[in-house]
Amino acid sequence: MAELALARRYAGRELRGGLEGFGIFLACLTIGVAAIAAVGSVSASIVAGLQADARDLLGGDVEFRLAQRLLPDETVAWLGARGRLSTVRELRGMVRTLGGDKRSLIELKSVDGAYPLFGAVELDPPLSLGEALAVEDGVAGLAVDAMVLDRLGVALGDRIRLGSAEFAIRAVLVKEPDGIANPFTLGPHVLVSAAGLALSGLDQPGTLSSSVYRLRLPAPSDAKAVIKAADLAFPESGWRARDASEAEPQLQSFVTRTSMFLVLVGLTSLLVGGVGVGNAASAYLSGKVPVIAILKSLGAPARLVYAIYLLQLFLLALLAIVVGLALGAAAPLLLHALGPELPVELRLGVYPRPLLVAAGFGLLTALGFSLWPLARARRVPAASLFRNLVETARQRLGWGDWAATAGVALALAALAIVNAQDKRVAAGFLAAVAVALVAFRLVGAGVMRAAAAIPIRRRPWLRLAIANLHRPGAATPSVVLSMGLGLTVLVAIGLIEGSLTHEVAERLPESAPSYFFIDIQPDEVAPFKALVESLPGTSDLALVPSLRTRITALDGAPPRDHKTDPDARWILNSERGLTYAAALPAGSHVVAGTWWPADYQGPPLISLDADLAAGLHLEIGDTVGFNIAGREITARIANFRKIDWTTLGINFFTIFAPGTLEAAPQTAIATIRAESPAAEARLAREVTEAFPNVSAIRVKDALDTLAHILGQMAAAIRAIAAITVLAGVLVLAGAIAATRRRRRYEAVVLKVLGATRAVIARGFLIEYGILGGVTAVISVALGSLASWLVVTQLLAGEWVFDVGRVVGIALGGTAATLAVALAGTWRVLGARAAPLLRNE
Repeated sequence: MAELALARRYAGRELRGGLEGFGIFLACLTIGVAAIAAVGSVSASIVAGLQADARDLLGGDVEFRLAQRLLPDETVAWLGARGRLSTVRELRGMVRTLGGDKRSLIELKSVDGAYPLFGAVELDPPLSLGEALAVEDGVAGLAVDAMVLDRLGVALGDRIRLGSAEFAIRAVLVKEPDGIANPFTLGPHVLVSAAGLALSGLDQPGTLSSSVYRLRLPAPSDAKAVIKAADLAFPESGWRARDASEAEPQLQSFVTRTSMFLVLVGLTSLLVGGVGVGNAASAYLSGKVPVIAILKSLGAPARLVYAIYLLQLFLLALLAIVVGLALGAAAPLLLHALGPELPVELRLGVYPRPLLVAAGFGLLTALGFSLWPLARARRVPAASLFRNLVETARQRLGWGDWAATAGVALALAALAIVNAQDKRVAAGFLAAVAVALVAFRLVGAGVMRAAAAIPIRRRPWLRLAIANLHRPGAATPSVVLSMGLGLTVLVAIGLIEGSLTHEVAERLPESAPSYFFIDIQPDEVAPFKALVESLPGTSDLALVPSLRTRITALDGAPPRDHKTDPDARWILNSERGLTYAAALPAGSHVVAGTWWPADYQGPPLISLDADLAAGLHLEIGDTVGFNIAGREITARIANFRKIDWTTLGINFFTIFAPGTLEAAPQTAIATIRAESPAAEARLAREVTEAFPNVSAIRVKDALDTLAHILGQMAAAIRAIAAITVLAGVLVLAGAIAATRRRRRYEAVVLKVLGATRAVIARGFLIEYGILGGVTAVISVALGSLASWLVVTQLLAGEWVFDVGRVVGIALGGTAATLAVALAGTWRVLGARAAPLLRNE
């Protein structure tokens, strides 16, 4: 305790002397911690918003959802006896002008008089929902998203056609409390009354739709008890029941996963900044060698020296972390002030968990990169006070120092993995970063060795540049490592985004159909086929039956009790589509098991997507239970398929063998290709006029929506990745600042020997140009490899090497290196010889 008190006193005295030389140390830690804290705080604010508005978002205390059917009256009565009941129908439809020249796919919601049970629907003009949707003189009203007005070129009060009836647009839908569903929607939202839906003729047996029954309970805490009682009373219902605690699990999972990836990228920037932390600590402690030697000469033990400077670095790191946490905690407030489009209103506040995680990352990074400089300082011998005048003594690190460093690295990795939703992804990301760190460290050492082996006798500016790359204390390893990691992340993100954009915008349309048509009734299949085949400029018609189902059992066990990988749980969360087929669909091939005969009529058999089956841990011969239109069906797995989804043809994760589902309520879906824009327009017009209940999904519109979502995600990731590059720039600036005194001395000596400022500047710029160029090349190689692995192995897509993106990033990184180098050495070039020689 006495030594600790003494260490605290000495550390305080030295810190009172100022923070000169610690600017990079503080900046690197502050930026990295702020990035991680900001991502975590924004994510926590969104999740808190979801949880706070859970009853509004769900639309009730309890929800029971079914696919393609309604509940029997006795079940509805049972539910209504438990609380206030609201019934909603959700489906897709086509709205079109009365002349039929313009049309739009919509997400249609039919609501009753009790809707909404929580929250309020906002309309413009501010009518009540009942007034907006009422049936007047045989014409029902609609509340439409403003996008419908834009697409159809109509205004409030105009009439449009929905299904087989005319409707009046009475209000613009500004907000619906339960409107947050899937961020990937195919059309604008439209509200209609139950009576209006009946007039449209869209709600037919087998239509792709959902029935949603919501309860507002007298006591919200009874939600789980009501669900349990309902499941016991109606075990064959086949509904998906959930309470407000599960209001938007998919959106919450999306936010959490995106946040996890952004935090990992932010951690990368913090690790890059850690190089600057280590450099600053090393430079500072190198200047303290005489002080340390004197302390040891006066009898100070090594542990006291270690404690003094560890405490100093800890206090400085704490200062940087506090500033970073303050900036990160303010991020939700800034985001709220800027007012970007968010899926839910942010709940502003201070969220301790993400701040504590960011602080832990910051402390471990500062400690990990300071351990070696501290270990060297502890081993400084007293004799170095005199020996350093002639030759700097080298200190070798002991096994304890290596063990301590490894322990901190493992703690940092453990903190990242424990706080990640997908621990495998987090572990893989950290492993990739570790490999990149080692690779760039080896590249830095290789550059130094190569520079030392190059014989240059002429051109002094080139000799100066090459010599600076391998001289003792050269910044080569630090520059290559810090700039390289940031550029690698940017290259990888750029190529992943470019490959996905190419897949969506260029490759998919080459083989994609022009339209998907859904909700084709069984008695409409033949006339639909005849109509489409009679239209000129159309080809490749495909028609298959479509049904909706919920998985109720996996190999005899409830899904919640069956081992399932996180990436496969999505198929268990809600209703999914399936079909039946005698022949293997195009775009699929069997990888395990055998396909059934075309005339099969035995017990139920199914074919599953191979990747999905692996995530569900199912084998050939296992059974899967389905609830289809209220009927429980158990089928045995006959085979696994690999599916090429890039064709955008009709395919399903689950296909039944013939003989089981032919009599079930169903519709058909179709795809068809049109050879020209005129043929596309004619196809949509003719089909929707002849079959008002059929919805036409234009593939290009769906791909544009997907491209927009991908672009938004890529922009967020690029913003965090840019912080990594900024950290690298700070490390580079710190490395140049640390060698400024030596470079000034070299410049003066060269000037005395006759060198001009231009010659010296050329040498410095070539030195950093070589470093920037080598770093860019290695970054391109590693970033390309990382993007190839992600695109081809994780996303099963086609990898595209975008030369323009890569060259732009490489040139930008090299230019940044040169710019920082020029800014850092400009004052050195202007140093006058006389004052320095006089002082020496």
